[in-house]
Amino acid sequence: MAEIKGYDMPDELFYHEEHSWAKVEGVKVTVGMSDLFQKEAGDIVFVDLPEEEDEVSQGETCGKIQSRKWIGKLVAPVSGEITEINEEMEEDTSLINTDPYGEGWILVIEAEDEDELQAELKNLIHGDAVQGFVEQEIAKAEEEKAKDE
Repeated sequence: MAEIKGYDMPDELFYHEEHSWAKVEGVKVTVGMSDLFQKEAGDIVFVDLPEEEDEVSQGETCGKIQSRKWIGKLVAPVSGEITEINEEMEEDTSLINTDPYGEGWILVIEAEDEDELQAELKNLIHGDAVQGFVEQEIAKAEEEKAKDE
């Protein structure tokens, strides 16, 4: 697991700029929110999820995640059909905080086409680009804090 500036950002995952992560297994893509998101958001208190069988497009907002500080959006990192929702989220939203890459997964999207999925993955942040992304997001957060003071 890669740690970048105190945030766990596993190497094998793909990241959307809105902080969702994608774990790809064939045409099934498990989606959750990154460690960076959950640490910045604080305690997650409510998750509004889409329905199974909903169709989503890459970049589309398909849910909301509320913490004590603010409401964030769940953005689909890839296009396809939602085939599974983490039912545990309805009982325990803190799983996003305690285990963002394990028990805190949010949903599974099944892509219609392997080639289309591979093309969409190129739009996500992966590999060496993750470090620059994390540094940029930390800088943005520091700017926001400075404005609020």
